[in-house]
Amino acid sequence: MSTASRPVRRLIVLPVLLVLGWLVVGGAFGSYAGKLGEVATNDQAAFLPQSAESTQVVADQKAFSKQETVPAVVVWTSDKDGGRLGAEEREAATAALASVEGGPGVVGKVTPALPSKDGKALEGVVQLRPDLGDELPDALAAIRGAADRVPGTVAQLAGPAASQADLSDAFAGIDGLLLGVALVTVLVILLLVYRSVLLPLIIIIGAVFSLGVACAIVYVLADHDVVRVDGQVQGILSILVIGAATDYALLLTARFREELGRRPDRWTAMRAALRESAGPITASAATVALGLLALLLSDLTNNRALGPVGAIGIVCSVLSALTFLPAVLVLLGRAAYWPSGPKKGESEADSGSKGIWSRIAALVDRSPRKVWAITLVGLLACAAFMPTLNSKGVPLEEIFVNDAPSVSAQETLSRHFPGGSGNPAVVIADSDRSRQVLDAAREVPGVAGVAAVTASGRPGSGEPLVVDGRVRIDATLADAADSDAAKETVTRLREAVHAVPGAEALVGGYTAQQYDTQKTAEHDRNIIVPVVLVIILVILIGLLRSLLMPLLLVATVALNFLATLGISSLVFRHVFGFSGTDSSVPLYGFVFLVALGVDYNIFLMSRVREESLIHGTRQGVLRGLTTTGGVITSAGVVLAATFAALGVIPLAFLVQIAFIVAFGVLLDTLVVRSLLVPALVRDIGRTAWWPGALSREEGDKHNHKDKESSGGVEALS
Repeated sequence: MSTASRPVRRLIVLPVLLVLGWLVVGGAFGSYAGKLGEVATNDQAAFLPQSAESTQVVADQKAFSKQETVPAVVVWTSDKDGGRLGAEEREAATAALASVEGGPGVVGKVTPALPSKDGKALEGVVQLRPDLGDELPDALAAIRGAADRVPGTVAQLAGPAASQADLSDAFAGIDGLLLGVALVTVLVILLLVYRSVLLPLIIIIGAVFSLGVACAIVYVLADHDVVRVDGQVQGILSILVIGAATDYALLLTARFREELGRRPDRWTAMRAALRESAGPITASAATVALGLLALLLSDLTNNRALGPVGAIGIVCSVLSALTFLPAVLVLLGRAAYWPSGPKKGESEADSGSKGIWSRIAALVDRSPRKVWAITLVGLLACAAFMPTLNSKGVPLEEIFVNDAPSVSAQETLSRHFPGGSGNPAVVIADSDRSRQVLDAAREVPGVAGVAAVTASGRPGSGEPLVVDGRVRIDATLADAADSDAAKETVTRLREAVHAVPGAEALVGGYTAQQYDTQKTAEHDRNIIVPVVLVIILVILIGLLRSLLMPLLLVATVALNFLATLGISSLVFRHVFGFSGTDSSVPLYGFVFLVALGVDYNIFLMSRVREESLIHGTRQGVLRGLTTTGGVITSAGVVLAATFAALGVIPLAFLVQIAFIVAFGVLLDTLVVRSLLVPALVRDIGRTAWWPGALSREEGDKHNHKDKESSGGVEALS
């Protein structure tokens, strides 16, 4: 054995061990990517604002039921359009309700069917156990089967139990469906962009490994009640990890390809690629992870859950990109890029200078002020529509993108009964002031009916049930429980009952929960948005060793976010037909867009700084834009496509998040990072690096390069 082969063998050991280690980890934890649904909960009551009045009512009202229940509301209408239902149909409906007593999941006695004032509908309520889980569809099927036996009628199921079942159906198979769509999308894009056989597969495998590890960690935490996971958090985790892991991998593989064209062997090429890429990749991951962790400041449990869950996903993504991927690449060398691998002696700048990015760089160099002025005006015009975005919540009929049965049933119920039927406002008050509270509630405009809960556990005539000196009063609202009018009624109801001396009354229920969630989301935005901006600014200052440049980058990504919300408002209203967005959508959009948008600026400006140290700011901007343009644009397209995959889940919240992030990432990649930022830096010159040493050194060492760089610019173009 030659002595020359021994160092090579020693060099091979580490990457081989890393690859084997990840294969073991992937085999052990890969299945968790499909098991997270086992510990997920879609019970919306578990995610209420912790300090809100409605949350306290949820806890207090449990004392008034022998067993906690979830109502399923049955509504009957005539099978003849506009037909009336008489005593015969009412008796049959009451008998149908009685027949399900003692059935799977049914709790207590079932009340008789009640007619609507117009005589065209009947309503009945069946109380179900809240812990039915996978048995809920069977319980609802039994109720529907009994209801369908009422002759001359059409039966529908509404209420929280039916909504919960439709929500579970929407998230059914989310692990396999969403992951499959995202991975296929990424694979197709990578194959088209890089025209390589092995490289896309290597990147996908690394992303899947990181997702498996992240899901395993989250599974354990959720199983021990450390974090709560619902279908939305579950879906966002999958998309975030696949998108982030792919982005980090693209940056490293592009730099490794560039170094292979410059250096004699793959070992030194990988060392150089890691030396120049690890900093930007780590800084980019830190902005996203810390931005997500800022959600821990939220008072909404699902926001706080997304924070650590998303951060875990980002950490696993960057670990895979900086360990598994380099190990595989250094073992394969140029073969990883086959059949379009780098040529010896050819740098990425040389190959990129012949393409579109050299022409964009030349445009920025010729007319920087014109370029940034035009793009700035365009972004401001888009941002002008941002105030039109309604983030007060999504009406029930728009929560599901498709026609969910519970939504149709609720619409039928609202046409014939008070809009709040099945979802009353719940008032908890001291028993010795119950009469005054009842009288005050009846006088509130928008309240259709008021009744105290009796010993039977349901509202009605008779003496109120007293538990620990408190009574429960149900107030049926005249308007649909999810409407703005109903929320206004709740605020009036609170004012009225709070004014009753000594009653210590609290108002909760579905509408109050929606209102409190909306107000909490607004409060969260006022706290979390500045915190995220400060976090990102600090990271950028440390990475770029400048103050003005980080401020410039943060301002541009913030403008991109506002412009995206402006366009989203128009698209949601006039294309998708949404009348509003979930109250958490703007905050989620901000965290993802600003943190991820800064990622691309980090990739660009870290390379610009590297080139500026050698060639001066003017050439640094042009070379940085030319060499990173292709890879950053590819990363942006991949991330946009993966987030767009959230649209396969038929829920308005995820469709809205998918559009905001996908459109915003593309806008940032193609406009902000490609035109606005380079043009601003080119126009400002070395002052952009103030007060860092680069701004001073450039004046002494590189000023002559800026003066004599016209030949270099022409060479690039």
